[in-house]
Amino acid sequence: MTDITHDREAKTQRIMNTTPGADAKFWDKVADKYAASPIKDMEAYKQTMARTRSYLSADQDVLEVGCGTGSTALLLAPNVKQMTASDISKRMIEIGEGKARTQNLENVTFRQALLPDETLVPESFDTILCYNTMHLVTDLPAVLRNLHGALKPGGVFISKTVCLAEQTRLWAIPIFLMRLIGKAPYVKMLTFADVEQAIATEGFEIIETGIYPAPFSRFVVARKG
Repeated sequence: MTDITHDREAKTQRIMNTTPGADAKFWDKVADKYAASPIKDMEAYKQTMARTRSYLSADQDVLEVGCGTGSTALLLAPNVKQMTASDISKRMIEIGEGKARTQNLENVTFRQALLPDETLVPESFDTILCYNTMHLVTDLPAVLRNLHGALKPGGVFISKTVCLAEQTRLWAIPIFLMRLIGKAPYVKMLTFADVEQAIATEGFEIIETGIYPAPFSRFVVARKG
């Protein structure tokens, strides 16, 4: 990558940066439509859930960050002792709580929280889940450091991250234009290598990877030493 291209991307990234409040408002606005939307690739989702369940057990305290309206947290809750699900959007959390009541699931707690979440108690979770969220945070190293600290020694971090830069970094242009009119959230252009390097840099040992759905999302399982 040339210096000129790098400078242009850095400038675009600064312009696209946002306050947590702005993104919370965006996700509040789209929450009901998001909740009603079907999963685009159900087979890939089922495979991701199967791989995730292989790391879960009935004695675990689990956290899902960026839980959206809670579908995944509620699906996995019967496999663990306690599921805590957090999201930046108040409306997403309200929908998730309604789903939990409908399904009579008593081991799920929903909470609105930023990322990084400074209220997390150190070494309090056996497993942390982070699906389709890491490309939406402005300070990924700080978020990963925060989640690493919240895991117990030997705890597992399971993530799936959209990596639009695997196709082209030009995705930044339409996203930037949509963002100007309030039609898109902050989005970071990531590659598969970016995701794995960011996770490893914060002290995780990567133990499994995959692509779900192909070819733009990276599935990573990592362990805290």
